[in-house]
Formats: sequence, structure tokens, C-alpha cells
Amino acid sequence: MQYTIRNIPDYLDATLRDAAWREGKSLNETAVAALVRGAGLAERERVKRDLSDIAGTWQEDPAFDNAIAEQQKIDEAMWR
Repeated sequence: MQYTIRNIPDYLDATLRDAAWREGKSLNETAVAALVRGAGLAERERVKRDLSDIAGTWQEDPAFDNAIAEQQKIDEAMWR
């Protein structure tokens, strides 16, 4: 997501730029981190999405296998 924020006070700009320089990060990274902290989200664990809820649930399906096999066929007449 991209934001445009206007009318940043000089003192805030200087503080963010100083922090970015000290931490060796971009101004954008530093500003996003400040927004996260300011919104009270710094302590909240981010929800991570993985595939553990569906891993290992594949079931063999002959109809699916046949459909895939049909897609793999080459029609030689179309390639002349």
C-alpha cells in the first residue's frame, strides 16, 4: 500500500531522518515503523499465513488426473 502524507512538521522530519541514518534504514522503513508503533501495533504479533492447514490433505482424484492428462496432449495437426 502506498500513502502520501503532507504537512509533516520539520521537527518530525528531522527526527525520522536522524533515526533512519542512525539505524542504517531508509526513511520509508523508519516512517512505517513509527506508524506501527504509533498505532499501538508494535507489541501485537503479526498473523502469519502458511499452508499448514492444508498441507498433506491432497486426495487422489482420477477425474482430475484425466483432465490434466488431456491438457498435456499435443495435437500434431495444429502444429503443421
